[in-house]
Formats: sequence, C-alpha cells, structure tokens
Amino acid sequence: MTSVLVVGGGPAGLSAALFAAKNGLDVTVFGTDETWMHKAHLFNYPGIGSIGGTEFMGVTRQQADDFGADRRQGEAVADVEDGGDGFAVTTDDGEYEASYLVLATGADRSLAEDLGCAMTDDGVVDVGVDMETSVADAYATGAMVRFEEWQAVIAAGDGAAAALNILSKEKGDHFHDFDVPADATEAFGTMADG
Repeated sequence: MTSVLVVGGGPAGLSAALFAAKNGLDVTVFGTDETWMHKAHLFNYPGIGSIGGTEFMGVTRQQADDFGADRRQGEAVADVEDGGDGFAVTTDDGEYEASYLVLATGADRSLAEDLGCAMTDDGVVDVGVDMETSVADAYATGAMVRFEEWQAVIAAGDGAAAALNILSKEKGDHFHDFDVPADATEAFGTMADG
C-alpha cells in the first residue's frame, strides 16, 4: 500500500510529494498538467530571481522525482474514496490505495466535496493550519482552501505543511524537515560538493 496519494501536480501537490518522499514515505502523485503555473512568471518566489512557470514546474517535478515520488503525469483522477482505514483513488488506469490523501487540485474542489470534507461559508475546503480536512488523514492545499487568495509560494507552503503533518503522525511528535550541509549528499540528482 502506498503511504501517500497526492492528487494534483502543481506547486502544492509537488511540494507535498517532495517532502513526503524525501523523508522516506512512499508517494504517488497524479498530475494532469493543467496548472496555472504555465501562465506564470515568478519574480517573487523566495530563492528564485526570475523563472518561467513552465520551467519552474520542470524543476519541481525533477526534485520530486529525485526524491523518489512516483509521478503519474497525465493520469487523471476520477474518484476518491475514504475506506475508513485508508483512501482509494481511481483513474482510467487503475485503483491506488494509501493511508493518507493530499488534494491539490487548485480551485476545483469537487473531489473534496465527494469525499465529504467540510466546507467554509465561502465554499472552500475547511482545514486547520496543518492542512488536514474534516476527514481524518485527508489534506487539502492551495487554492482549494483559499477564497480568491492564490499564490504559488503559499500553495507550496500548504503542501509542505500537509506533508510535515503526515510525517509527524508517522514518525513521531513534531517532525522537522531541516537540512544542514553535512546532510546533503545529493541535490537535484547530482552529488553535492564535498
């Protein structure tokens, strides 16, 4: 059984996949490449001076791949179900199961509604600061949880928060993902300078 299923391959979904995979969880991420990032150019993303949205998506996908996420690019999710002891995601290619689910489908909140996640009066998915929905072990991120307040770095932060909460549940109280140079043996698929 896969540990984490991530539905959505934009900044939030890829961030959740990257942090979960980087820290040893099995992750499958589904992306249809319909992200608004392809229309963006980032000048305000911390650590990045200037990068086109499509190029940014390529770099972020490579990071998720390098840390071992199983990316199912172009595989659209038709349905999600809560089985009580895990989640099932259905695509045209098959069914996948996991202990945790991260929804990162932008402003499309239909899968969260189908799953029975509570919604706010504004019509967005209701989550806490850890990004967990009213359905235990199901998380919602990015534009799904924000009414008309969308920004790539916020979405990526939401995905990271979801992954860190999952990691805290799996590995113990208050898991921290904090790297130091001595820990970095590899970055972007190449060996770090010694």
